[in-house]
Amino acid sequence: MVKINGKLLPIKAHYFFFMAAMGPILPQISVYGKQLGIEPEIMGYITSVLPIMYVLAKPVVGFLADYFSNFRKCIFMSLILGMTLSFAAFYFVPASINHSISAKERFNLTLTLNDLRECDTQVFVNNAECKITRRLQCDAEGIDLTAAPLYIIRTTNNETLINKVCHKAVNLLTFDTIQTVCKVDLSNSPDCLYNTSTFWMFVILLCLGTIGFNVTNSISDAICFDVLEGDDMQYGGQRVWGTIGFGFTALLAGIVVDFWTVDAVKSFTPALVVMLVFSGFDVLSVTKLKLPNFSSSESIFRDVWGLLSQNSIAVFLVFATIAGIIDSFIIYFMFWHLEDVALETGYMDQIKLIEGCVVAAECLCGEIPIFLFSGKILKKIGYVHCLSLCFFTYFIRLGLISLIANPWWLVPIEMVMQGCTYALCYTCIVAYASAIAPPGTSATVQGLVAGMDDGLGFAIGSLIGGQVYKRFGGRRSFQMFSGVALVTCFLHILIRSAAKHKQYLPKGEYQLPVEMKEIQKP
Repeated sequence: MVKINGKLLPIKAHYFFFMAAMGPILPQISVYGKQLGIEPEIMGYITSVLPIMYVLAKPVVGFLADYFSNFRKCIFMSLILGMTLSFAAFYFVPASINHSISAKERFNLTLTLNDLRECDTQVFVNNAECKITRRLQCDAEGIDLTAAPLYIIRTTNNETLINKVCHKAVNLLTFDTIQTVCKVDLSNSPDCLYNTSTFWMFVILLCLGTIGFNVTNSISDAICFDVLEGDDMQYGGQRVWGTIGFGFTALLAGIVVDFWTVDAVKSFTPALVVMLVFSGFDVLSVTKLKLPNFSSSESIFRDVWGLLSQNSIAVFLVFATIAGIIDSFIIYFMFWHLEDVALETGYMDQIKLIEGCVVAAECLCGEIPIFLFSGKILKKIGYVHCLSLCFFTYFIRLGLISLIANPWWLVPIEMVMQGCTYALCYTCIVAYASAIAPPGTSATVQGLVAGMDDGLGFAIGSLIGGQVYKRFGGRRSFQMFSGVALVTCFLHILIRSAAKHKQYLPKGEYQLPVEMKEIQKP
């Protein structure tokens, strides 16, 4: 018979409900921004600033959780509630308006004086969502327009594009009719979307929600290792329940969204409803957590600083940051590329179902076996070789994504590759952070390590990824990042080959993990 450890049930339930709440939301954030009309490089700027906030927020909240250890559960529940309310507020983001403007236009104008007005912009922009004013370059026979230049005022109102022509000096125009050809260059005009409440509400809520999720995720791992009381190799057995929940609701939300809205513009409402239901269950599960009493650190700052000053830790953090760079590009731009492929191949009517199937395949088929066996993998090969293996599998995964000619092809690719890239790499990083953390600093160290991985790494990856994607497109971009992963794999092997038995662990009084004790046996 299977023996159930009742002490671990609440942490399993938390991971399941917490990640189930995020399954309908996180994979869709970037494509929701795309649906609003946000360009890839702008999304890259946004998602590059967000992780900088993670770098600051994660260790700060982790420090508070360590310092006020008696209130750790209350801090934890507050983070979950704040995250949930921020994402739920996406329901109130106004629908965007199509502000498309051609890069260059040429106007053939035959204007009477009655058609011209002085440039009183208030006449033309009352109740307008957008306004752009540009001087026209005109060529009129016998008329000098340099002293009385013409301007075009372009406005959008209720999705209608309106052009008005005005002048600055009416007394200089004395002819009954002006026959002229004018041209205007609008290539450097700002997109009107970025001046609207739609854009800024999306950005603010995205910041609050994703910061809340990432900080909560980091604290979750610290609490999980505390509950395990040093048996770090059981982490994957707890975290796998988050994968199950995430995959289940991602597929469920994809199906519901496609049935809820049959047109090209998909409603986000069903995904928000699913999130609210599972977040409610998550809060209930956290109330059942029983956290052990650990001795607190006399000086959290001193202990953590002493840890970070060691070379082996610095090397690890550098490669953890590179892992974050690669992960961020996949997270933010894989579905963007998938929708581009779907548009080319005529699969847009099935796109949310396909995306749901992709996430379900990643979680239910890719991550579950890896999380379950991650402890044995780490025990067998250690942290160094495990991280090298992860970079090599990222090389394969990114290359395969670049080759898809049909959006459904992504399902089997992610089914196989998600586990041996993200799941194994994530487990390696957080288990190592737990192994090196001095007593009483677990949340702080987890926050710092996570801040480098999905904080600084995500910032760099998002910024570079957005620019690369805009310039080279999806296929070339994924091929380039595939090359980066391969080079990183070789560098990691070369740099760490001379110290492979140290497994990054610093010299000091910290307890060695199980596989290190076995390696050092005579």
